[in-house]
Amino acid sequence: MAITVGVLKDLAANEKRVSIVPDGARTLTGLGANVLVESEAGDGAFFNDDDYELAGAKVVALRQELLEISDIIITVQRPSIADIKAMRKGAFVVGLIMPDRYPDIAQYLMEKGITAFSLEKIPRISRAQAMDVLTSQSSVAGYSATILAAEESPRFLPMLTTAAGTIRPSRVLVVGAGVSGLMAIATARRLGASVTGYDIRRTAGEDIKSLGARFLNLNIEASTSGGYARELTH
Repeated sequence: MAITVGVLKDLAANEKRVSIVPDGARTLTGLGANVLVESEAGDGAFFNDDDYELAGAKVVALRQELLEISDIIITVQRPSIADIKAMRKGAFVVGLIMPDRYPDIAQYLMEKGITAFSLEKIPRISRAQAMDVLTSQSSVAGYSATILAAEESPRFLPMLTTAAGTIRPSRVLVVGAGVSGLMAIATARRLGASVTGYDIRRTAGEDIKSLGARFLNLNIEASTSGGYARELTH
């Protein structure tokens, strides 16, 4: 008997992402799964219902119906309590569940007998790169933060030479050189700003310099053996 995969429309405020694009639905149907997509689930990401139907999925208008018959529920953000109530016992949920931040959701999933795969908990190792949701979204966050900062800034970011004189480039300080910070540095550099980056890991200085920015060295070293930042004391 074929497995039924349900794709929810995310209802969180300002959420435009969708958990599966039509190509992903086509892959699942090619493997023999029945794919149900809630109507308008992909609208915010510029995928309409027809795109999913052409990929072999079935568009479902009633959210309750989709939840009741799906073996696997795929979502971007955590399901609501009302969603969990409608799921059948033994179902699986895949998404950004964030059990540490929302223990009530995790507890309710457990009580209902539903297995949840929280994608942000997947180890960031080589063989799991295809399932790494944090890196891709952090890159988007760093890019978006820089664009928003440029919009709000009262100054131009690049140096401009005009008939009235020369305007110096804006000076931008990016604190933190993880995935999002490095993307912010690269974006600010592309926009023509004079960029300085800082991180409590001294080893991150090389990454910052490789993007053409200056490294603010405060002689603090807080790297772990794995290259991540360790918690600092007060």
